[in-house]
Amino acid sequence: MTTAKTLLQLAGADLNPPRLRDAALVLIDIQNEYCAGPLALPDAQTAITAAARLLARARESGAPIFHVAHKGRAGGLFDRETARGAIVERLTPRAGEPVIEKALPNSFAGTDLQSKIAATGRTNIVLAGFMTHMCVSSTARAALDLCLRTTIAADACATRDLPDGRGGTLDARTIHEVALAELSDRFAIIARGDALT
Repeated sequence: MTTAKTLLQLAGADLNPPRLRDAALVLIDIQNEYCAGPLALPDAQTAITAAARLLARARESGAPIFHVAHKGRAGGLFDRETARGAIVERLTPRAGEPVIEKALPNSFAGTDLQSKIAATGRTNIVLAGFMTHMCVSSTARAALDLCLRTTIAADACATRDLPDGRGGTLDARTIHEVALAELSDRFAIIARGDALT
């Protein structure tokens, strides 16, 4: 039996993650909504800790940093005017770090994220955030179409349990791992956050 390989491996692609100083860091939807309530993620706090370490290293390296926040309806999920829609305190944006609000899973859709990244001259992006199977995945897939080389900090991402369509549940860890495996096939380099320096 042969060892499974991704399309990127078969194509001989460079699978080394970029240096942070040569990339733009995009933190996706790391909002309080995912820490408590109906969308609480089992691994949210672990991912937030990894994302905070990654953010600190990116700041030290001088990498451009973009915070993406999902903007929901007033009074609903991701209401940006309430605490639940706020970016988690440990990842509070600093002056000069743009906050881009989005209404769709793909962080590029209906936003100026692409033009802001282009203005930095970077073609490498590093993604971290919530949820692995939804907004991180949608953004990574769209990035390929925009000719951006994407790396995902796997331990700085998390997701939630989902129904399996047959009356059961798929656990969050399985959803996370499958989403990363899918993305590794063609859309992104998968790395641990501490491997990014």
